[in-house]
Amino acid sequence: MKLVKRILLALVIVFAAFYLITRPEDAANAVQGAVDAVFNAIASIGTFFMSLVS
Repeated sequence: MKLVKRILLALVIVFAAFYLITRPEDAANAVQGAVDAVFNAIASIGTFFMSLVS
């Protein structure tokens, strides 16, 4: 099982590196979109708890 996890992790890393090298602008947009999604989720959770308090 550990070998399978290592192989899958290696494949993900190789794919990410390949994508970064061949399409750097698209990779940057993907990362920016993921970061924006995380910040939006945090803001929504904050809004939820502020609504509970008030």
